[in-house]
Amino acid sequence: MQKDKIKKVFLRKIGQYTLFQAANLLCKSLRISFENKKVIDKLENENKKFVFAFWHGAMLLPWYLQRYKNFAGLTSKSKDGDLLARVLKLWKYQVVRGSSTEGGDIALGILLDFAKNISSISITPDGPTGPYRKMKAGAVIAAKKSGLPLILVGVGYKNKKNLKSWDKFTIPKPFTKTKVIFSDPIFVDKNLGYDETSAMIEKCDKVLNQIQTKAETF
Repeated sequence: MQKDKIKKVFLRKIGQYTLFQAANLLCKSLRISFENKKVIDKLENENKKFVFAFWHGAMLLPWYLQRYKNFAGLTSKSKDGDLLARVLKLWKYQVVRGSSTEGGDIALGILLDFAKNISSISITPDGPTGPYRKMKAGAVIAAKKSGLPLILVGVGYKNKKNLKSWDKFTIPKPFTKTKVIFSDPIFVDKNLGYDETSAMIEKCDKVLNQIQTKAETF
């Protein structure tokens, strides 16, 4: 029984490391052009924290780009979330587990502690179950309560494969042309009421969809 358990742990570790290396090799091969990267560069050069948000189906490259940069990331408590969490830990993220359906309020509270005191944070605002490319409140609320700027990012690949999942998860082909577009910083007033906050979520949803569509146009 003990031997079987050790074997399963060993195989899981091998699978985790293989996925990690594959993600690194794939992302390193991409021919990336950036738009509005000065926004990120300025924040990082001034050692300022921010909230970073991108669609769930486009998350591979954004997670990769912010590796080793003092970030906390939110992942779900699902099996897919387990896999992502292991990779993010290897990229030196502080990983917080939770979603809109399970442990979300607690997870957001932990993320806010990171944002206020330690690190920037990354969120997929339509995850973990959709609706597809429809922004939930998390990223905007995080920016509102932390006082940090919200940066939205769109990612597109010229040659890619989309999985048949709810998020149409995108896997780029090696060495393909890639576009990454950053929004200008979005500041969310902490004194906004419920209706005004809802309007801000809709505004951010529109901006993220616009830059995502632009990034996917070649």
